[in-house]
Amino acid sequence: MADVTPREHKFRQAAFVYLHVAILYEGAGYVMWREGLLPGRFGPPWVWLVFGALVALVIVYSLLRWQNAWFARAVWFVHGLRIPALIKGAFFATPETRAAPEFYVAALVAVMINL
Repeated sequence: MADVTPREHKFRQAAFVYLHVAILYEGAGYVMWREGLLPGRFGPPWVWLVFGALVALVIVYSLLRWQNAWFARAVWFVHGLRIPALIKGAFFATPETRAAPEFYVAALVAVMINL
C-alpha cells in the first residue's frame, strides 16, 4: 500500500465515519417505514430511502476522491441542521409524537458524535 498522507488519512476516516452514520440512518429509516412512522405526503418512503442511500454514497465517494475541506465543512453544516428537530423531539415532544423521546435522544447523541 502506498504511503498515505495525514490529510488523506483524515478524509478516509471522515468518509468511513459518514458511511457508518448513513447506514445507521438508513436502518432507522427502514424500521420507521416498516412501523408506519414515515409520512407519505412527500411521496413513497422507499423512494426517500433510495435517495438517501444515493446521497450517502455520493458524499462518501466525494470525501474519498475529492478530499476538499470546504465540501467536508458543508456536509458537517448540513448534518448539524438536524440538531434543532432532534432537540424538539427529545425534550419537547407532544403527546401526539409518534416516536419515543429516547429515539431522538439517541439520534442526537449519534449526530453530536459524528460532528
